[in-house]
Amino acid sequence: MAAPTLLLLALLLPAGAWPGLPRRPCVHCCHPAWPPGPYARVSDGDPWRSLPRVRPTIDIEILKGEKGEAGVRGRAGRSGKEGPPGARGLQGRKGQKGQVGPPGAPCQRAYAAFSVGRREGLHSSDDFQAVPFDTELVNLDGAFDLAEGRFLCTVPGVYFLSLNVHTWNYKETYLHIMLNRRPAAVLYAQPSERSVMQAQSLMLLLAAGDAVWVRMFQREQDNAVYGERGDLYITFSGHLVKPAAEL
Repeated sequence: MAAPTLLLLALLLPAGAWPGLPRRPCVHCCHPAWPPGPYARVSDGDPWRSLPRVRPTIDIEILKGEKGEAGVRGRAGRSGKEGPPGARGLQGRKGQKGQVGPPGAPCQRAYAAFSVGRREGLHSSDDFQAVPFDTELVNLDGAFDLAEGRFLCTVPGVYFLSLNVHTWNYKETYLHIMLNRRPAAVLYAQPSERSVMQAQSLMLLLAAGDAVWVRMFQREQDNAVYGERGDLYITFSGHLVKPAAEL
């Protein structure tokens, strides 16, 4: 009799009427009735609040499949706009020595030179007297006129000039190296009982058409240079050191 009686009471009595059992909250039939979900509203006095909430977790590693093969490479994109120039880089290493080039054309050098002398002595007869020469040692292109005693410059440039004479006993020796009509240098020796060799040299910048020559200058005393037919005591020389085109 006891078992049928208890079954009948369970069907007739509501859940909250049983002693010692908590009353379940009223839920819609479309929601899970028991236990309350994580978002269900539960009051502080509800006995179900003390129960632990279970939240399901899914292991992604279990669901992750194997790595697939690489796909086909896509088309290249359009070129972007040109950016600003970057900073200058470091200087590179010195390159290797190149090959020897072909030989160049021969250099066209200009030459000019003269060297003349006088074997006979000469006494001045006027205040100013040009010294003529009678011996030609070097005379490139015939630029020196022996009879006039003048060198006419045809190749402009720097020239070295030198004059050598032998003085006469008891006579004064006074000569000028002339550039056109201007004395450029003097050669002088006082009268003496002994004759000596005297020399003068200089460098001049000559232009085309300039004339260089030697002039005797007579003052109160007799002016003379010594010479003999067998020997060459008087010489006048000059040569081009550097053409004006190379200056």
